[in-house]
Amino acid sequence: MSNKGRSTPRIVCCAIPIARAANKVLLITSRKRPNSWVLPKGGWESSDGVLEAAASREALEEAGVRGTITRFVTTIPSASSTYHFYELDVADLDQDWLESKERRREWVDYPEAIRRLQWKTELAQGLSLSSLAPPRR
Repeated sequence: MSNKGRSTPRIVCCAIPIARAANKVLLITSRKRPNSWVLPKGGWESSDGVLEAAASREALEEAGVRGTITRFVTTIPSASSTYHFYELDVADLDQDWLESKERRREWVDYPEAIRRLQWKTELAQGLSLSSLAPPRR
């Protein structure tokens, strides 16, 4: 992969929206691949300040999620991007949000989320390191 004209990899902040009581994660459809599922994510902007703020902003814009970032999960570098993952405990979902006409969203359990994210290795890997993942033996 290339850096798309950048001298350094893009900083991508990714939210893992969690409904703790139900033990589920919220996935959204990709705009580029409408039949594929992703976690809310996007580029860090200097106006975000800290990386957690970018993850929270992306969750609101892409999925209508309101909540609190509760945990840093991991950083995963790739050739073109560096992904930073944060767990977000969902407090509320907006019925109408910025990208509601462009995306679907769905609550799924951990095994289903991992299955749907397999096409995007970094996303599946980030989720596998979250507190939703079954304990490793």
